[in-house]
Amino acid sequence: MSSIINILPENLANKIAAGEVVQRPESVVKELLENSIDAGATSVSVTVKTAGKTFIQIIDDGKGMSEEDAVKAFYRHATSKISTYEDLENIRTLGFRGEALASIAVVAQVELKTRREVDQAGTSIRLDGGEIKEQTKIAHQRGTSITVKNLFYNTPARRNFLKSNNTEFKHIYDTVQRLALSKPEIALEFTSDEDTILALPSQKLEDRLKSLFGERQFATLIPVREETELLTVHGYIGKPDFARKSKVDQFIFLNNRFIISRSINHAVFSGYEHLVEKGNFPFFLLYIELDPHKVDVNVHPSKMEVKFADEQSAYRVVSAIVRKALGGNDLVPTVEFRQPTSDFSSLQHAAIPRFYPDAFPKQSSPVTRPDATVPTEDLPFDLSLKLDQIFSRPQSPSGESLPQEQQFQHVPRDEEAKEGKAIWQLHNKYILTQIRSGLMIIDQHVAHERILYEKALERMNNAVPSSQQLLFPQTIQLASGDFTLAKDLLPFLLTIGFETKVFGKNTIVLEGVPPEVKAGTETTILQDILDEFKNNQLRVKLDARDNVAKSFSCKAAIKAGEKLSDVEMRSLIDQLFGTSMPYVCPHGRPVLIKLSLQELDRRFFRT
Repeated sequence: MSSIINILPENLANKIAAGEVVQRPESVVKELLENSIDAGATSVSVTVKTAGKTFIQIIDDGKGMSEEDAVKAFYRHATSKISTYEDLENIRTLGFRGEALASIAVVAQVELKTRREVDQAGTSIRLDGGEIKEQTKIAHQRGTSITVKNLFYNTPARRNFLKSNNTEFKHIYDTVQRLALSKPEIALEFTSDEDTILALPSQKLEDRLKSLFGERQFATLIPVREETELLTVHGYIGKPDFARKSKVDQFIFLNNRFIISRSINHAVFSGYEHLVEKGNFPFFLLYIELDPHKVDVNVHPSKMEVKFADEQSAYRVVSAIVRKALGGNDLVPTVEFRQPTSDFSSLQHAAIPRFYPDAFPKQSSPVTRPDATVPTEDLPFDLSLKLDQIFSRPQSPSGESLPQEQQFQHVPRDEEAKEGKAIWQLHNKYILTQIRSGLMIIDQHVAHERILYEKALERMNNAVPSSQQLLFPQTIQLASGDFTLAKDLLPFLLTIGFETKVFGKNTIVLEGVPPEVKAGTETTILQDILDEFKNNQLRVKLDARDNVAKSFSCKAAIKAGEKLSDVEMRSLIDQLFGTSMPYVCPHGRPVLIKLSLQELDRRFFRT
């Protein structure tokens, strides 16, 4: 009987193994940068073309390699970082698996140039698909230069799975930024398609943060430093008022290695408790120093996932440190307990009923009716409303069900919306108005969001921007990644009213804004739109035009907590019912609900 078990050829096995390590151009940049740092480099240069798909080059001034080591470096499981199992339990370098160079060489065309300080001449090795094609002696400065060309040229299926150049560049930039934060003392230059993205000298951490994120954001950070028996934490956390809608600016470094840890992330959030609104995420940059014997970094080939020997203790320590830092900066709000007042003169828009002591049931002797079911809740009445009682399923004139986004309770625009006798604002968040069939409740933020979204789309379609010139143009300094994104979005931003000019490195001058932008927010609105744009891209893929419209409408809309006058509320309602879809916001949330008189009568046992 013939055997059905095949021993795979080495070349095929290497390509399969490479898939775990080299997933995209960013993987190559990450592995090579980590090698440069482990080699003791004080200066590193990163150059990519077409988002790393055709060209990646890393040059460092590290200790370099001998000719023998240069050849061995491309063998699988060849590493200078560890030699025994005890070394594996005491990892202090970024790399240690000995797979990166072998995996990269199998799926690309690679050229390595290197020289040690003690050598008179350097070594040059050229590989094609993992096979050495040329090996020579050359003149070369101390350090190592690795050039990777035509990634996945011999595995076209993998190349087809790569994303757009913008997406792949964003992944590379994030990796370069993380390495820049892990080692601020290393000078770093990052060039993409002949455009210098970063040029960072050797710096202190504070200066590195200012270079990457700008002095404005650095001013919003709170320093953190605490030493415990278990671990040491230092770094920065953001003030709650400056939390953003995306998680892009969150960094955890364990023994100078960037890691992804849901447990530590949650520990940071728990430290903020209720200081950050739901859906917002604070900036944090934390460096955790822990005995390598108490953490396992050999979990995944990416080396970004780790396992703590005592995860619960690490969680509690990080949460307590964050809470202490926030409390030490007087950011935790105080709560005042006041005696209840009987002065009804302070109540506005409220009808004060005649009070009858026996009109309401007491907990000890609840009032029952023969024809009513007594609720089991502590409250005398069940005030919970079911969605299917609030919303109905209307049909089109042809009898077919309307699309899901239009299946909200229909509110006739000309009859009920204009028939409101009175209007109130509840907690500066919801607008209540009387309609013929009952009560209509509108979320002011999402209502204004729908209005602005359709206005933005109309301006884009008609190519007729509406802009309000600023008396004094505002200068906005952006992080390098945001600056690159902003340049790509400028044509779309212009169509909705943002008049901008590129002014030097990572700086944009804002000369005009849409009329809906509130005075005093001009310097923050553009950054907020960029953050919302990135957050939308992470959740669901949108075309740039629609994403810009959604991001602008979300950030420029009236916020929950803003007090509106009667005139403003009525104007908002009139504009809402002038839109094509007043029932849902651009993100799909309901704009309004209606409580019918029949429902209210039923709740008060009047039926």
